[in-house]
Amino acid sequence: MSARPGRFSEQASRAVANPGLRAVMRRAVAHLAGLRAKALAAMPDVEARRDRAAAVRQRTLDNLPDLLERLEETLTRAGVQVHYALDAAEANAFIGGLALDRGVTRVVKGKSMVTEELGLNAYLQGLGVEVFETDLGEYIVQLAGQPPSHIISPALHLSRAEIADLFARKLGQGGETASELTQVARRELREKFVTAGMGVTGVNVAVAASGTLVLVENEGNIRLSTACPDIHVAVMTLEKVVGNFADLADILDVLPPFATGQTMPGSLSLFFGPRRLGESDGPREVHLVILDNGRSRVLADPVLAQILRCIRCGACLNVCPVYAAVGGHAYGSTYPGPMGAVLAGALEPLDSSVPLAFACTMCGACAQACPVRIDHPAVLLELRRRATAAGLAPLPEVLAWAYAFALRHPAAYRAAVGLLRGLDPELTRVAAMPGLEGLAAYLGQREGLGLKPPFASEDEKKENGGGK
Repeated sequence: MSARPGRFSEQASRAVANPGLRAVMRRAVAHLAGLRAKALAAMPDVEARRDRAAAVRQRTLDNLPDLLERLEETLTRAGVQVHYALDAAEANAFIGGLALDRGVTRVVKGKSMVTEELGLNAYLQGLGVEVFETDLGEYIVQLAGQPPSHIISPALHLSRAEIADLFARKLGQGGETASELTQVARRELREKFVTAGMGVTGVNVAVAASGTLVLVENEGNIRLSTACPDIHVAVMTLEKVVGNFADLADILDVLPPFATGQTMPGSLSLFFGPRRLGESDGPREVHLVILDNGRSRVLADPVLAQILRCIRCGACLNVCPVYAAVGGHAYGSTYPGPMGAVLAGALEPLDSSVPLAFACTMCGACAQACPVRIDHPAVLLELRRRATAAGLAPLPEVLAWAYAFALRHPAAYRAAVGLLRGLDPELTRVAAMPGLEGLAAYLGQREGLGLKPPFASEDEKKENGGGK
């Protein structure tokens, strides 16, 4: 049974019942959060950097049509072919058609969450094209037949022992240390790079003024995926553009430290188009696919639009207590964690994604960690409000909201308790309502739990000779 956002409760229950997963998640998330904390401690101007990065991202959203037009102009002048895709179907059809038209039988990919959103691997494989992920984490989860569980560290949920066992079963090679396992993957992938006819990557940032595609990585696989094959297809969502190199610098000021705790990534690649005359390597043909997939609609929403500022650093995942407890697969969406819950609610039909809006403790850690100052809790609260207004909120969540309201309003609380005391003093009828099985189980373990008669007032005690 495949994971889906609408089954978050069921999927999360399975995840928290897995002690191995919880142990791995605790260690991994704490490690990433620690790297980020250490990096930020060495940045006395971190808040100023966040302000500049947030301003850059907001300027992009405010001027998006003009920036995209400028980007297309400069890229076309540099020899890059630009294609707009309204949705996943259009993007897949173009990339698949290009592969078939050029006789491509093997594709190598750099890590790209937008191609996960497209379901591109399965689409190309359905056309008879081999697809190999070349990011180490992505390669691991591809071998495991799983989606990524983290937008920066795709195999975060797997222990080293599990990866060693996977390599032994799938590749016939093993290892004990991380270095040994990395060497296994490297040996397997080298031949794939030099025999692939197409390389597919994402785009971290596109610079409109110069027509530059910027990719950030630590392993060097993106450079091999773009330098070896004759065709490079880059895929980006439409909000990834910035105006100029000064804007790019402001984004790079925060992306590596907030993502992995680095001052700069291992490799920063700037692509200006296909191979020039006299150059010995690089793609002969470069295409950029700019994907909408619902983002134009989100941009027009005054509350949801801020999620389009996201730079995919993963910082919000690394501080989220819900993500740390259940992992990424429980969300059932392409993007997990706080940013994923917001994106799912913004991009997908509300009736299918509504459980993710409630998969949040409202602790606010995600907003505090975000380098571009996205207020995830505020957006999730708006999604909850819309779901409740549409009658889509889960019953336990509606009751929880009602309980919170009653606690804030003493008169409403006393009226509700008085009503329940008269109608269902032991809460047995409430517990029998659909969706409240957990409450029924809880009550079944307790004796005498219910709404007792109220304490007598001091005057009543005196009248009855009590109060001594």
